[in-house]
Amino acid sequence: MVRTPLTPEERERGERLGLMLREARGGRSMVEVAAAAGLSAETLRKIETGRAPTPAFFTVAALAATLGLSMDELITRCALAPV
Repeated sequence: MVRTPLTPEERERGERLGLMLREARGGRSMVEVAAAAGLSAETLRKIETGRAPTPAFFTVAALAATLGLSMDELITRCALAPV
């Protein structure tokens, strides 16, 4: 199965998500947050750096819960905020 290339807007949205997650993580280590969310540190690294700009819904939900972020806030800020 061939994946459709991402649009520039989708890439920007992924970069905004990564930035929000990094900011929310603060001083906590990537390994600590990833483990608490039930993810690998590599998966979190890819999301935070924009290399995985379209993570699965439940992955984002687990990270949001772990970091104390509301899904509404994530959706609003990722959809509207400039990079």
